[in-house]
Amino acid sequence: MSPFEALYGRRCRTPLCWHESGESVVLGPEFVCKTTEKVKLIREKMKASQSRQKSYHDKRRKDLEFQAGDHVFLRVTHVTGVGRALKSKKLTSRFIGPYQISERVGNVSYRVALPPNLSNLHDVFHVSRLRKYISDPSHVIHMDDV
Repeated sequence: MSPFEALYGRRCRTPLCWHESGESVVLGPEFVCKTTEKVKLIREKMKASQSRQKSYHDKRRKDLEFQAGDHVFLRVTHVTGVGRALKSKKLTSRFIGPYQISERVGNVSYRVALPPNLSNLHDVFHVSRLRKYISDPSHVIHMDDV
């Protein structure tokens, strides 16, 4: 079944089938039965497709939960205010921080304590914008070593 047939309830008329224009159009209960069968078929196919897509998505999904006081990185894009403020969008890092979480606002959003230079941003972020900060002293570069 084509999308045109599903939408309009009839086959699409193309130049190849103009010679068949003399055929009668089915009206009444038969047309209603055919249409309801097509709608049921479309719903079943959409449900199967959605469940397949959901299973693919759920394979890679991981639920993140943070506590107040945890340190996180904040994801930066050119759409957010942080990304627009930076000059070179191409060479900027994807995450900035670490910043401390002050509180949990909803099921999937957190209030982050931002520094004064980022005061123009809203301080509540979705969990997809945050990444857990794991402190590693080997990554710290001291000025004396340089």
